[in-house]
Amino acid sequence: MGNLILNGWALIRAFAFIYLCLFIGNFLSSLLPITIPGSILGMLILFLLLSFQLLPPTWLKPGCHLLIRYMALLFVPIGVGVMNYYQQLSSQFGPIVVSCMVSTLIVMLVVGYSSHYIHRDRPVAGEPPRPGEDK
Repeated sequence: MGNLILNGWALIRAFAFIYLCLFIGNFLSSLLPITIPGSILGMLILFLLLSFQLLPPTWLKPGCHLLIRYMALLFVPIGVGVMNYYQQLSSQFGPIVVSCMVSTLIVMLVVGYSSHYIHRDRPVAGEPPRPGEDK
């Protein structure tokens, strides 16, 4: 019984923090003059809280595991809702596919070049340069 109460409390606490960040993000989104979804702002707030270690990750872990476990089920309403716009999607299929391919290519190039830049060979301070390397 005690374990059940502790697990329930952990889930309630995790969802409370996740929803609190979502509600704060929605509130900030309504105040800003630019259009940024509140859910994105809420995720940024949650990221900042975790990054600066203001919120322990162990408090969010039970809720996150539960959401990830049932993630496929959570996409069903969105998929059904998209079918309401079938005519618009079918008439704009070409531009949608082209924009998806171009944006995917841009993301792959940026990630590739960034990764190449971050993981390049750099001289270590205090070590003599290897043969064939410029100073």
